[in-house]
Amino acid sequence: MAVLKLLLHIVCATLGLFIAAKFVPGVDFFGSYLMLIVVGAILGLANFFVKPILKAVSLPIRIITLGLFGIVINMALVWLVADVLFPDVLEISGLLPLFWTTLIIWLLSFILGIYKTKN
Repeated sequence: MAVLKLLLHIVCATLGLFIAAKFVPGVDFFGSYLMLIVVGAILGLANFFVKPILKAVSLPIRIITLGLFGIVINMALVWLVADVLFPDVLEISGLLPLFWTTLIIWLLSFILGIYKTKN
């Protein structure tokens, strides 16, 4: 079951980055589709392994902000992959494109997570 969840994170991250690069102004991808899959896989792995740790550490602030600090965690992970790990491949210029990219990835994860639980 954990492998399926990891695969879901990778697919959502890859598809979300692709959609954001096509439709969000300020998000540019300079690479092949194979490189997009690699970047999406790294982001999916970060979401699967690092995000639960960050959520546990930031639990008090997430309670105070009624869960809205989770968006900051998601944006930080997308920023980490885009600007720190792959600065020459994925360029997200500005806070608003980063927010929309994060929102797209979250929405895809939400929709595919609902689909996964129904089957």
